[in-house]
Amino acid sequence: MSRTLILGAAVSGLAAMRLAQRLGHEVTVYDRHEPAVADLDESVAAVGGKWDRRLLAEIDLVVTSPGIPQGAAPIVDSLAADVDFVSEMEFGFRNLDARCVAITGTNGKTTVTTATADILTASGVDAVAAGNIGLALSDVAGSDHDVVVVEASSFQLQFIDTFHPQAAAILNVAPDHLDWHGSSEAYTAAKRRIGERQEAADIMVYDVDDEGAVAAVVDLPATLVPISGHRRPAGGNGPVGQDLFVGEAKLRRPSLDAAFTMDLTAAATLAARMGASADAMDRVIEGFTPVEHRRTVVGEWGGVSWINDSKATNPHAAVAAARAYPSVVLIAGGRNKGLDLGPLARVETVRAVIGLGEAGGELAAATPAERFHSAESLEHAIELADELAGPGDTVLLAPGCASFDMFHDYNERGRIFTDLVTRRKSD
Repeated sequence: MSRTLILGAAVSGLAAMRLAQRLGHEVTVYDRHEPAVADLDESVAAVGGKWDRRLLAEIDLVVTSPGIPQGAAPIVDSLAADVDFVSEMEFGFRNLDARCVAITGTNGKTTVTTATADILTASGVDAVAAGNIGLALSDVAGSDHDVVVVEASSFQLQFIDTFHPQAAAILNVAPDHLDWHGSSEAYTAAKRRIGERQEAADIMVYDVDDEGAVAAVVDLPATLVPISGHRRPAGGNGPVGQDLFVGEAKLRRPSLDAAFTMDLTAAATLAARMGASADAMDRVIEGFTPVEHRRTVVGEWGGVSWINDSKATNPHAAVAAARAYPSVVLIAGGRNKGLDLGPLARVETVRAVIGLGEAGGELAAATPAERFHSAESLEHAIELADELAGPGDTVLLAPGCASFDMFHDYNERGRIFTDLVTRRKSD
């Protein structure tokens, strides 16, 4: 009987625990937060509190959750021990019978994962979205699905060894999560792992307009398929005029900005590789609605559009959002994750920056004084934006930072922004 240690008792860890139990393993679950393991079934050994490396004694397999930093003692000690050490995603994949599509990138993963699964489902393929999107891959293992579409974070990809999707995408790569990976190079290396086990018969989709993605796919073994939200690159897929070309399929170009067009092109390209029909691609693309807090239109008043992109929690996402509109009053800031906020101030479409939260000082230093305005709160930022914006402008909440200095998460930040704007403009 295999003896398995699960590190972490949140969504991924509990899914790994359930899979290990289904496989007949002898299971131990460790989480430093004792309440997380307090109510686990007596069929597993539950350990909480301070880490003790003696937990590794006589263990055959260690499965780690993505929320545990690679510098944490449980991971450091596990890597030094003579045990099989993998991420929950790798553990799930090892026990997966379905074909696999996988998507990674600094931004856009959830959109592309959801759209890919939707296109496949609309084509009559039994497909499910899993991974970082909320349904752990370990909970899908052993199911009867034909295709599993996996959203793969850099944390999950860091510790894989057999993970092999038949179709994969590296959407974009920009510095992020440096507190976890330690450097931009290590972060990019983790992203590249999504394609390291692929073969020439597989495909690797990437945004040809993103320098990070272009660099990340170099020398990967799969057949490379470049895509763009602006044009159709040579040998790849993208829009031309009012049409969207995906292989031999000629689809209707979505009435969305270039970033969303790129996301949908990626989804259609991946789904086509797994047998999706052109009709299904057209129907899903036409009915596509962005996820909440991702460039969501709050409303338009007096010729000024108000857009909620609270989900833009890093500069790369915020820059992409700002470039989607011709004239922007940008509300940005929050808790920086050790990233360079300078690019936000240099976006050619941004005519004013309203700095918010802990990162306000960094934004002030990066922005010409005549274009920078400091806000004491989100409500104050909205008041300033209302004064600055005129017909033809877009007031854009694209923080480029985490929300934890002022809010519980980006969802709460987005909801409060939407509520404050709606109440102010409806009075």
